[in-house]
Amino acid sequence: MPAYHYNAVDAAGHKKKGVIEADSEKLARQLLRNKSLFPISMRSTQEKKQSGARNWLSVFKKSRRLTSKEIALFTRQFATLLSAGMPVEQSLAAVGEQTERPHVKGLILATHAKVVEGHSLSSALREHPEAFSPLFCATIAAGEKSGHLDKVLLRLADYTEQQWNMQQKLKTALIYPVMIVLVAFGIVGFLLEYVVPKMIAVYAHLNQALPLLTEILIGLSDIIKSIGLYLLLGIGIGIYAWRRALKQNIKLREATHRFMLRLPLIGHAIKTANTARFSRTLSILSTSGVSVLEAMRISAQLITAIPIRKAVEEAVLRVREGASIHLTLKQTTYFSPMSVHMLASGEASGQLETMLERIALNQENEIIRLIDVSLALFEPAIILIMGAIVLFIVLAVLLPIFQLNQFAG
Repeated sequence: MPAYHYNAVDAAGHKKKGVIEADSEKLARQLLRNKSLFPISMRSTQEKKQSGARNWLSVFKKSRRLTSKEIALFTRQFATLLSAGMPVEQSLAAVGEQTERPHVKGLILATHAKVVEGHSLSSALREHPEAFSPLFCATIAAGEKSGHLDKVLLRLADYTEQQWNMQQKLKTALIYPVMIVLVAFGIVGFLLEYVVPKMIAVYAHLNQALPLLTEILIGLSDIIKSIGLYLLLGIGIGIYAWRRALKQNIKLREATHRFMLRLPLIGHAIKTANTARFSRTLSILSTSGVSVLEAMRISAQLITAIPIRKAVEEAVLRVREGASIHLTLKQTTYFSPMSVHMLASGEASGQLETMLERIALNQENEIIRLIDVSLALFEPAIILIMGAIVLFIVLAVLLPIFQLNQFAG
């Protein structure tokens, strides 16, 4: 059954919008009238998706991608209803009714419409790649084939909730250092813009050379007063242009990733994060019944660093030819020795899925440790840097006064 986005008004003249399911647009309008709503405009979810892609103004609109929280909530609700014995169609309809966000509701009802028409759940989800990752769709497909969709969804719900919790921990941990940076730079900017010029103006009538630090401070203050706003705007445009170039130019993105992988702390963090993502995905897919080669191929697609992804894709080809998984991944040089040894043990004992889950847990704990260490080093480093900047400003202001005292003496 198709789903339609509508804009309507009620009897009091208040505007209403939402999503409704009906066999046709005419029937959808009639259902709205039965609810004392008078439709103004109506468009099917599929048509809205296609027209939105053609509209150049869509780049300035809010993204319709599902957030990690929305995906986790949808997966958990859907898994709970399936585990209670409800059919897929009814479970989707119930989750759609439960959802309050219009774009999420429209996405779920569009998926429900495809399932009612006879499509499999995985194929219906694949029509929305902006919302559901290859891992999500492949895991659902494996659950459908094995007949254990409810158990697979529960495992997938645990995974999505874990990813969301990790993102929340990272965001929470970054609040304090980000606030320190913003406040510190705000104070320095205020000093250079308003306070320093007034203090330096006192020395303008002196017929003597000012100290070098004072000259530098005056120059910085003049630059900020004259082109500070344009400089800030230029930095913002430069960052936007760089991000856009990275998104469109895959060679530039790959070169950037290779450079970042060579950096001491950042490179180790990127390798650890991608190892955790690859191992967790491979574990979920293998446990769900997906073949090892297909699971490795899908897991490789979810690796964000291009050099690591290419190395793993080459490893998949060697595994297809008969090589062992741990040796091929060892040759990439991106996986830690501990991970490689655990993989070898899993292959030898026939407990590959269990070992992959332990590797993922180990690497995720390593990520958390890296974040804690980085933040522990970042905060005092920012304090030292801002202290040095303030000391520079104080010395630049006071040195001319010391000179005057020497001349007076």
